Amino acid sequence: MGQKVNANGFRLGITHSWSSTWFARKKKYRDLFLQDTRIKRYVRERFKDAGISEIGIDRSKKISVAIHTSKPGVIIGKQGAAIEELRKDLDKEFGGSFEVNIQEIRSPDADAAVVAENVQGQIQRRMPYRRAAKMAIEKAMQAGAIGIKIRVAGRLNGAEIARSELFKEGNIPLQTLRANVQFARRSALTTYGTIGIKVWIYKGMVFRKVEHIQTSTLSDNNQQQDA
Repeated sequence: MGQKVNANGFRLGITHSWSSTWFARKKKYRDLFLQDTRIKRYVRERFKDAGISEIGIDRSKKISVAIHTSKPGVIIGKQGAAIEELRKDLDKEFGGSFEVNIQEIRSPDADAAVVAENVQGQIQRRMPYRRAAKMAIEKAMQAGAIGIKIRVAGRLNGAEIARSELFKEGNIPLQTLRANVQFARRSALTTYGTIGIKVWIYKGMVFRKVEHIQTSTLSDNNQQQDA
């Protein structure tokens, strides 16, 4: 199973958390879900070269948008002018009161989304895909990743027949739920077609969250039995 599903969704509630944290019922859930999708798409298209890894949305009195990026200066701008302009544009585009928070990624070379974006940009600039993938793997291992896997698929080097190639280094236990594995996919648009890029990065085992979930489940079961 671990080889076939999205590694992030497979570990939700164990090593990964939801990017949108709010609750709604029936039709309101559908509307808010679609709005979240539009907000994330709007931010990514506006800051294409900002190295955005994840966009978290929390809804309480205000709509809080947390942008995880490897280049916070691009989004913040001079004296915070760009981030203030973004907040006003979000208010105008989607309605409501928005709050924008920027969180810097400490090691971007070991972040799956940033690595996939870098490989995508290099392939679009006509760099050989093998060189781009091997450079990304080398930087990720130097940044502290335990394992990394990159799959590139499509009309590689303009070949008539599409194929896929896999580049791997280290260990990536995709079927182990307590393994902290990040996954990202991007598409490089080239003159001879679209090249798909998938990146998996393994950063080690997570035990505390797993133990917390197990203990909370046991306590809930005990409460149900007592009732």
